[in-house]
Amino acid sequence: MVRGDGRAARERPATTAIAAAALLAGALAGCTDQAGGDGTGGGEAGRGGTLRIVGASDPDHLDPASGYTFASLSLSRMFARPLFRTGSSNTFEETIPLRPDVARELPTRGNGGISADGRTYTIRLRDGVRWNTRPPREVTAADYVRGLKRLCSPAAPSGGQGYYRSTIAGMAAYCAAYAKVNGGDARAMADFQNGHDIAGLKAKDDRTLVVRLDRPAGDMLDILGLQFATAAPREYDRYVPDGPEFRRNTISNGPYQITRYTPGTTIVLDRNPAWRADTDPLRAAHVDRIQITLGQASPDGVQQQLEQGTADLAWDSPVPVAALNRLRAAGDPRLAIRRSPSLSPFLVFNLQSPNNDRALADRRVRQAIAYAIDRSALVKIYGGPDVAEPLHQVIPPGNVGHRRHDPYPTPGGRGDPARCRSLLAAAGRDGGLTLRLPYRSGGNNPRVAQSVQANLAACGVTAQLIADGNGTFYGRTLVTPSAARAGSWDVAVPNWSPDWYGNNGRSVIQPLFDGRTYGPNSTNYGAYDNAEVNSLIDRALQAERPADADALWHAADRLIMADAAVVPFLSPNFPIFRSHRVRDARFIPTIQAYDYAQVRLAP
Repeated sequence: MVRGDGRAARERPATTAIAAAALLAGALAGCTDQAGGDGTGGGEAGRGGTLRIVGASDPDHLDPASGYTFASLSLSRMFARPLFRTGSSNTFEETIPLRPDVARELPTRGNGGISADGRTYTIRLRDGVRWNTRPPREVTAADYVRGLKRLCSPAAPSGGQGYYRSTIAGMAAYCAAYAKVNGGDARAMADFQNGHDIAGLKAKDDRTLVVRLDRPAGDMLDILGLQFATAAPREYDRYVPDGPEFRRNTISNGPYQITRYTPGTTIVLDRNPAWRADTDPLRAAHVDRIQITLGQASPDGVQQQLEQGTADLAWDSPVPVAALNRLRAAGDPRLAIRRSPSLSPFLVFNLQSPNNDRALADRRVRQAIAYAIDRSALVKIYGGPDVAEPLHQVIPPGNVGHRRHDPYPTPGGRGDPARCRSLLAAAGRDGGLTLRLPYRSGGNNPRVAQSVQANLAACGVTAQLIADGNGTFYGRTLVTPSAARAGSWDVAVPNWSPDWYGNNGRSVIQPLFDGRTYGPNSTNYGAYDNAEVNSLIDRALQAERPADADALWHAADRLIMADAAVVPFLSPNFPIFRSHRVRDARFIPTIQAYDYAQVRLAP
């Protein structure tokens, strides 16, 4: 979800991230927050109260191992703790450095946490972090081993598993074997996990986790700090991962616990009585309850509730453009525009689709469609040039490997339907194509889909729009290979935000375009597979010098764009609104949300 680089100082990960922050600050100097702040003024605020969040859809997954939308990541941060984590802040650069969470400290060569060859990490857990079991018990290193094993469950394989398969010794072989287990049988999956070890993962004792890598990886701590890599209690062996029974029985080691979940309707989190503030340096947990009300399909309706004060934060709905313009004109302090460089949205092609006699497998057809897109119209949909800038390459600004280049230029960025038509004719496809285009029904997504539909119609291509929910769009539609091979969709418009900033070269190219990771729940939605791109990924991940890695990521970007595997649309900033009650609203760029654990409520 979705880039600076700092490989020169591997033994000092925090310093690396701060150096990368400085690089990103320069790259993004022209992009500033507007009309907002942290909401600290105007009335006393303290501990207590219910934070009311409203939105449209269920999260894609409730299981932290597989959740991969902004909504699910915001939620699982409240009840599932990784070893390391980044903080929240309204200053973008302050959100980049990695910090210890359940780990006592960041491993370095100096403190013995990273071996001299850079391939072994020894991570010591802090005392007193407890599960909310009866009775409460401490989180152990074995729980982290279990959590990492669950990333490859055949029931709900993690979209982020490629990060771990490509780094941890033995993980790829383990995942390949696990994929053959019956994903509907909780006992069979638990037996496999408990009966098969991963060579690179070992709980040395209850407080010490040892991770061995196939080769050095300067971003390994960032990977272990992702929300996928949280601990899993042994009780999770009873349930099919992310199945209905699992969703009714989540267990927490964070400040909040899910006390009620009604699919499509309500999620309620209350304080976790087993959580201790002195064991958690990153979460404040001011409110007593977090209540998420779903089924609010209209962004305008959500915005109205926030402005009227009957709700506090939006769950998965953006600020509507009409409201955005009105609030900016009024200088409303509840509105902020935060920096969050991303590939959002972009058009992806289903390269396996049998429709139209496999037209989308032909690079010439994809290149023709790349010329059709009117980015100027998309900028207007998102609220204008201060909110979104056109994007013509895969890697967004401010990320390692980014270079401005436009392989499919059009006049004024408005699209070129005549060029699209001529290229389709040259490819022998001038008889017209009909493409199935599923789209998320919330936010700006319907208008984006309609804009794309109009662009394609202008060059003789028919797009059949298919409404979809945010959770099912990411949880089923795009990530089910059998449906893709059957032609259930041809093109789609997802978003992608880097999973971390700083030393994050692999956080765009690898999850979206590494053909070796394609399978159930893969975020390589289109099944793109180019051996040369795969080789560049491997070389970039092993590059010793930041400049070498930067050049390799950029080379991969150019190849992907030459193949027209996707059509980038925009790199937006993120407008976000809060109710008048919300204080200490601190932004998390990687999930485009305020940090629920930091919010205070005015009376």
